[in-house]
Amino acid sequence: MMPIAVLSAAILQLLLAGTFFVIPVVGRRLGPDAQRAAEADIARQGLPAALLARHRIDFGASRASVVLAMSIGVCLAALALLNLSGSGTGRILSWIFQAVIFVLGCVIMPGEVFTTRYIKAAFHKSDDPGLRGLDVEAFVDAAAGAYPSWFRGVIAARLVLATVGSLLVIVALALPAVSGYFA
Repeated sequence: MMPIAVLSAAILQLLLAGTFFVIPVVGRRLGPDAQRAAEADIARQGLPAALLARHRIDFGASRASVVLAMSIGVCLAALALLNLSGSGTGRILSWIFQAVIFVLGCVIMPGEVFTTRYIKAAFHKSDDPGLRGLDVEAFVDAAAGAYPSWFRGVIAARLVLATVGSLLVIVALALPAVSGYFA
C-alpha cells in the first residue's frame, strides 16, 4: 500500500510541474501584448517606449525560457511518477531536484510575484531622474492587464509550491515510514 506521504509528495510535484507548463505557454502567447501595453504606458508617462528594452524588462517568455520551464516541468512529472512507482532512484533524485527548485523559488521566482517592488527598487538606484520618477505600478499593471485574471494566481502558486512545496516533498520522502515503500 502506498504511504500517504508519498502520494502527497507526488501530488505536490505534479502541481508544481503544471505551473511550469502553463506559465511559459501563456507568457509566450500573451507576452508581446503585455510588453506593448507596458510600453504604451511608458510613452503615456512621457518617456520613450524603448526604455523597457534598454533596461532588459520583458513581460513575455523567450523561447529559451519556455524550453527551460518545460524541461523542469517534465523532470518534476517524471520524478512524481517514479515516486508513485516506489523507485528508490526517484526518491533520491527528488531530494536533489526539489532542493534546487527550492533555491530557484527563493532567488528567482519572487521577482515574478513582486515585479513592481523589484523594478521600483532597481529604478530608484538609477542615475536617470526619468526612471526614478516613473510610475512603475502603472506600467506593470498595464502589462498584467494583458494576461488573464487567473494568471497571477498561478505565478503565486508556483512560488509557494517551489518553496514550501519543495520542503514538504523533501520531508515527506525522508520520513522513516516511507522507506519500506521504496525499492
